[in-house]
Amino acid sequence: MELFNLTGKRALVTGSTKGIGKAIAKRLAEHGAKVVISSRKEDMCLKVRDEINEDFPNHAISIPCNINEKNQLENLVKKTNKAFGGIDILICNAALNPFFGSSMDISDEAFDKILNANIKSNHWLSNLVLPQMKDRKDGSIVIISSIGGLKGSEMLGAYSISKAADMQLVRNIAVEHGPSNIRANCISPGIVKTRFAEALWSNPDILDKTTSRAPLRRIGSPDEIAGAAIYLASPAGAFITGQNIIIDGGVTIS
Repeated sequence: MELFNLTGKRALVTGSTKGIGKAIAKRLAEHGAKVVISSRKEDMCLKVRDEINEDFPNHAISIPCNINEKNQLENLVKKTNKAFGGIDILICNAALNPFFGSSMDISDEAFDKILNANIKSNHWLSNLVLPQMKDRKDGSIVIISSIGGLKGSEMLGAYSISKAADMQLVRNIAVEHGPSNIRANCISPGIVKTRFAEALWSNPDILDKTTSRAPLRRIGSPDEIAGAAIYLASPAGAFITGQNIIIDGGVTIS
């Protein structure tokens, strides 16, 4: 357990009221970390905070935040620092995809919204947290990307572009801040049974097409992504930086 012990660590997880983000937050608390639950809706933040504290008393607080607003991200970091005294682990999980279809049909508004939420907000939040990590000479940043960023897509063009950019963002952070013992990595899930990916797994044709060629013949669960986040945040992952861990049941190798 020592390799995965997060006792005394302070974690901020965006988009942590459901799906992958919630699973990560819960497992971080289970391994000893103090965790900030954050998403746009305050009532959902409070609900998940209470669920985690019921299992792991005094391990979670809630701070609502719209990641698209820089002033709200600044407030999120400020309040986290005030409550916990600092941030050791940053998990950028929040993302959106308001458009599913041909890139020929996406509006400029939707395109900008995807890139702002999925790239710029991660850039902003990382830069807000990096100074204190540099001062301590320790820190782990994890961005939840997607296997969509590894290949072309007929239906998820802008989303895939944003997720490919996240992979480069962590490489840049890793190279620039590695001398300060800061690690930055991506996790790229395949289709996971979450509300966010419901348009994919709830469509029988898409689901069958995906699982029929996947070596494991199924889609994933949020907990199967959370394990990798714990690994990257803990001493077990202390020599990993600038990498993209693919968790997709083997879809990208077949």
